[in-house]
Order: sequence, then C-alpha cells, then structure tokens
Amino acid sequence: MKGLLKFITCGSVDDGKSTLIGHILYDSKLLYTDQEKALELDSKVGSRGGKIDYSLLLDGLMAEREQGITIDVAYRYFTTDNRSFIVADTPGHEEYTRNMAVGASFADLAVILIDAIQGVLVQTRRHARICKLMGIRYFVFAVNKMDLAGYDEEVFNKINGQIEELKKELSLENVQVIPLSATEGDNVTVKSENIPWYKGDALLPYLENIDVSEKNEEQGFYMPVQRVCRPNHSFRGFQGQIESGSISVGDELITLPSNEKAHVKEIIVGDKSSDTAFKGQPVTITLDKEVDVSRGCVLVKGTNLAPYGKLTVSLLWMDDEPLYTGKDYIVKLGTKSIPGVVEKINYAVDVNTGEHIKAESLTKNGIALCEIQLAEPIVADKFEYHKTLGELILIDRVSNMTSACGVVEDLSEKAGSFSDRASFKNGNLEARGDIFEEFYYSVESLSVLKYQPVKNTYTIGDEIPTEGESYKYPDTFDIIVLRDGVAVSVRDKKIKDIVEVSQYKYENTPVVNGRGFEIKVNSQEDVENFLKEYKDSEGSSQFFSNWMNFDTYRKVALKASK
Repeated sequence: MKGLLKFITCGSVDDGKSTLIGHILYDSKLLYTDQEKALELDSKVGSRGGKIDYSLLLDGLMAEREQGITIDVAYRYFTTDNRSFIVADTPGHEEYTRNMAVGASFADLAVILIDAIQGVLVQTRRHARICKLMGIRYFVFAVNKMDLAGYDEEVFNKINGQIEELKKELSLENVQVIPLSATEGDNVTVKSENIPWYKGDALLPYLENIDVSEKNEEQGFYMPVQRVCRPNHSFRGFQGQIESGSISVGDELITLPSNEKAHVKEIIVGDKSSDTAFKGQPVTITLDKEVDVSRGCVLVKGTNLAPYGKLTVSLLWMDDEPLYTGKDYIVKLGTKSIPGVVEKINYAVDVNTGEHIKAESLTKNGIALCEIQLAEPIVADKFEYHKTLGELILIDRVSNMTSACGVVEDLSEKAGSFSDRASFKNGNLEARGDIFEEFYYSVESLSVLKYQPVKNTYTIGDEIPTEGESYKYPDTFDIIVLRDGVAVSVRDKKIKDIVEVSQYKYENTPVVNGRGFEIKVNSQEDVENFLKEYKDSEGSSQFFSNWMNFDTYRKVALKASK
C-alpha cells in the first residue's frame, strides 16, 4: 500500500469541490448504512429535486447547507484498498480565502476544480498561487461538470490551454488534468464511457498511485524548541519535534542563536529513554552542560542554519484592515514569536495576470513580496530549504488576530559572530557586547524581549555607554565574558584593556558578566574560584544562582507598542 496522501480540494465558488469528495466516499463504499440513509433523506429536501447531494457529506455547518457553499475547512480521513487519505475540502468563496490557505498548508497535493462552463476564473488562479506559495508541488486540475458541456472534447481542450498558461506562469511541474463530472460520477472513481477521448486514469486511481514522496531532503538535523521541561533542579530537557534528520546520544549539537556547543546526554521519546530519534518524532533532549536555550531556540547538527535580522517574505494578506508599511506585528516562525515591522512592500502580485505591481498597501486576499525587519535575529531559512523555519504568520498586536501568512524567499542581516551586535575587540581577541542589550517586558506577548540598540565595535581607548533604558553601570568596572573567554577593563567610561580571561587581574572594582549581571567577587581568589566553578559546573543554573545578581545594574523596562 502507498503511503498516506494529504490533499486538498480547491477552486472557485460552486465548482463542485464538496460534491466530488462526497461522491468518492459514496462510490468507494466508505459510508456506514445510517450515513447513506441520512444522506438520501437530506437530499430529498435539498435543492436538487431529490437527487443525491454528495456535498452534504462535507458541508457540515448549517450556514453551508443553507447557502450551498463551503465556509469552514472540512477534513476527512478515508482508506481504500490501495492507500489512506486525508482530504481537506476548502471554501471557494473569496471571503473565506484565509480558510483555504489553512487547508493548503498541510497538503502534499492540490485538486483544483474548474467548471467546464466557466473555465479558469480569478479565484482559480488565486488558489493555484496560494497552493504554490504554501509549498504544494503536485497538482490535479479536475475539469468538472463535463456532463453540462455535453462531454465535448473541444471544451476540455480549450480549458486545458488555459491551464497550460497558468502552469507556465507559476512554474508548476507535476500537473495532471482530468475531465470529470462530480455529480454523475464520470471519471471520479472509475473510467467513464461518456469520455472515451480521455486516455488517462480516473481521479481516485490517479490519487492512489501518485508518488509524492519528498525527493529534496532537508539538510542535517534541526529541532525548534517548543518547551523547556524543568520538573526539578536536576533535570532540564528541551522538548520539540524533530523536523529533519536524526539524533543519537553522544552527538554534538549547536544551539541557535546562542551558538553554543553541547553533547546529547539523553533522548526521551514518550516516557522512555532512546538511543536515537528521527524526523517527525516529538522528543525531550537533555544536554551535558547548561546552555542559553529557551522556547523558540533551535538545536541543530550538520546544517548551515543561522539567525537573521531581516526577512524577504511572500505574504498572503488575510486581515480586513489593509497592510501598511511601518506597522509592527508579532512574527511567529517555528516556535519563536518576536516583534517585527513590515518595512517595505517590494511589489504586489496581480492574481489574474501574475504581473508585479508597485504598491504602498495590501488589501485582503492580496499577495505581495515584503521586507520584514525583526526586533532581534531569529533562526530562519528559505522555505524551499527548511520548510518549518521558512513559513510564518503575522499576528496583529492589538487584536491578536492572524493578519497574514507567508514563506521566506530571502534573508539578510545574518547574525555572524559579532557583526550584528555591539562587541569588544583587541587584535585577535573579540567578545560580544551583550551588556548593552536592553531588556523589555512586552505586555502584548507577556514575555521579556532582548534588543540590541547599538552595533558598534569598541576597542582600547573608546568610551562606552554605561547607561540605557534597562541598565546602569558604574563608570569604572570590569566585564568577564565567559562564553568568549575575554575580560574587559573599563575606567572612567573608557576601555583600558581587553585581555584573555586567564590574564585578568582583579583590581577591587565591580565586575559583571557578559550580560551585565553583577558577579559576586571581592578578591583575586574569588575570581579564580568563580572561573574554576564555571568550568567544573559547565555553566549550570545553580552556578549562576550562586555567583550572580541580576538587579544590581540591570532592570526590565516596559516597552509600549507603536
């Protein structure tokens, strides 16, 4: 038996999407006796004069039956002798395009229905674009209502020509065109004698046999962290779903965006320990050392993934209010949610012609290529390379409603070693300047956000800012950046020296760590004990609790939304 096929039906209003799926379920004997009887009774009081209305199997909302349209996305699971399927019957009305996009986001294949009388319509083109945008690579264009067109081959050929144009315009590669009648059952589950000029398979046999296995495997291992599990002080596990590759106990991982290395200590699948875990499995991973990881971070192995501060995104706008540049939203990508501003609309797409149009705003159901500036770099990639880290939604910060969905087309402002942030540099020595990060409490997201207000590189003799919205340091103090093994001496707001930590000498001045937290030391002996314990404990949370004070020079400031 072939693997599970997830597909959607889409197209314009009243093209017969629900009827088609209902007929497949009916003809394949996939209904219980009481379902068949209920369908026959409901059809008698419907609008089709007592004829079986197969769409009733999918249109479950009262409003859908009253109006004769699909509003919500109806999911159905069914199995034939050759394959198992999950189908999402999506609405065709323009008002419910957002619902159609939700259905497209899960599917491997799209069945796009076209009315043989109407031909390819604007909504047909819009749905095809959205399917392509959402990463669907396999398409079936079902030319429906051939019975109303007298099963005329010329009618079919004319529509097939329109489909060929759309295929070229969207660069669709895996396309099948099937003439059928969802109401009469022609070419739905078996070949129709009414359409002898069509030599291909009927729809269901085609779906049973098509191979949609992904040939382009994503590079390496990566797992966005969904939750940090800390039931007690001795256990710290990172939970999430493996999106690509595999992982084994003992493997070295890199944590992003903190760029720290650690080895896998234990893998828990369900409630049992395991030596390995694979793509698609939800797991808990523990590491052999304390690392700077929270929800939204990514554990990686063998990939070129990196944090970026700016994304070029193809967006489908779903909000009733238009999109204008300059407004900030919550950008949700992977398991990370972060403020971001739509800085620029590069162009909007004419859904009918594919033309790129200059635009200052974007209205509901519009598609555009936009530039999004993030409050801080996040781990992302192009959608074609790493799907989970290349798809996102924009959430309105006031209404908390989803305003848009989209995919990453390009990335910029890569967070390198220190190019994206303030840093200290002396010859070959370099350390990140996270002491200048601002900590803001976001009322909207109920979380603490970090923001790098400056990206300067400071060296010996330079004056540094000792006061910000969320920090105030003494004019004279020392900085020990543990992650980079560098110590910085500041005297009267100017950098006196930048040395390796092993060469640092305590001079009876306040000392902070790389993030500006006070280190509780009062002598050279304290400093040596501090460094030794850091090495022995590998930076455990208990170590930081014993040696650090957050609120001596730091605070969390309230950040009002724009």
